[in-house]
Amino acid sequence: MKKYTRNEVFKTMGDTGFVPLYYNSDPKMVQQVVKACYDGGARLFEFTHRGENAERVFSQLVDFCNKECPEMILGVGSVTDAATASNFINMGASFVVTPVLREDIAIICNRKKIFWSPGCGTLTEITRAEELGCEVVKLFPAEVYGPQFIKAVKGPQPWTNIMPTGGVDTSKENLTSWFDAGATCVGMGSKLIDKQALVEGNFNLITQKVKEVLAIIQQIKKV
Repeated sequence: MKKYTRNEVFKTMGDTGFVPLYYNSDPKMVQQVVKACYDGGARLFEFTHRGENAERVFSQLVDFCNKECPEMILGVGSVTDAATASNFINMGASFVVTPVLREDIAIICNRKKIFWSPGCGTLTEITRAEELGCEVVKLFPAEVYGPQFIKAVKGPQPWTNIMPTGGVDTSKENLTSWFDAGATCVGMGSKLIDKQALVEGNFNLITQKVKEVLAIIQQIKKV
């Protein structure tokens, strides 16, 4: 699978403004969700490392995307140690997202020229992440901090790029609040990938939601 450079990942985050994220232990289910997001226009996807079979599922997902979603940039999330990050990078991950700031993960990603986005919750953590070469920090859990946190950070540090994740939903009102505050992009999981749609196997609903979210984001960015 094609590996994307840090600059390519960063540019795609800025262009689309949005990263879907999802985990399931069933490889076929993950593949169908990724394809639904891809058909809706998503070009980044974060596979969250949350189960014992995550490596096997991701490996099969890489093979699937090579054939069915050739322009999808695959990354891995919920990574908490450098060894796990290295394993997924070797399998084809083009970016790594973490729930916390871990310098060991920064080192392995920088060594392999891989984009990484650590979870940060203070200005001190954000500044340290940037000193370690981070382009986009993950604000997590975003619902705890809210859009005003991003606005406050951008005051003294207008160069900081922030991706709120956790608490972002598909409504225009919610998305507008994050982007107006200065978010570079948003991460979206269960609010986007509807559980009922998964139960019913209605992947067209997910595709439609992705299209709607992307359209809203592009509209917001033009204002």
